Amino acid sequence: MALAQSTARLVTPVIRWLDSVSPLIDFTVRFWVANVFWKSGMATLHDWQSTVDLFTYEYKVPLLAPQAAAILGTGVELFFPVLLVIGLATRFSAASLFIFNIIAVISYPGLGEAGLKDHVYWGILLLVTLLHGPGKISVDHFIRRKWMKS
Repeated sequence: MALAQSTARLVTPVIRWLDSVSPLIDFTVRFWVANVFWKSGMATLHDWQSTVDLFTYEYKVPLLAPQAAAILGTGVELFFPVLLVIGLATRFSAASLFIFNIIAVISYPGLGEAGLKDHVYWGILLLVTLLHGPGKISVDHFIRRKWMKS
């Protein structure tokens, strides 16, 4: 019994501290992964013709014409990261980017080992947000507290 009480006295402040920084960690994870997709979307806008050429000759997106895939891909990379950062429709945004990430890996056969590791890393970060939720620093949390009181 004394060992359990001693352990609880040692662990309780650590758990409280982890609980207090959790919202900041949730936001940091969302911001970090959103930044990756946002920068990619901005790069595709920078030279649109090169983007369309990549979708025509390099990326093999199933079921979509290259122009449509370029437009849709760029839209996903610019729209969902914004939602992810502000924490609005966060789980839907994380799921959308997670699926987009998988499609990117499948569609680009020349990705290479380093690129694959990056995509796995981003996928894990998106899964954390998808499974854990947006955290307290989010519009979703505000909406839930304000209008969805149970």
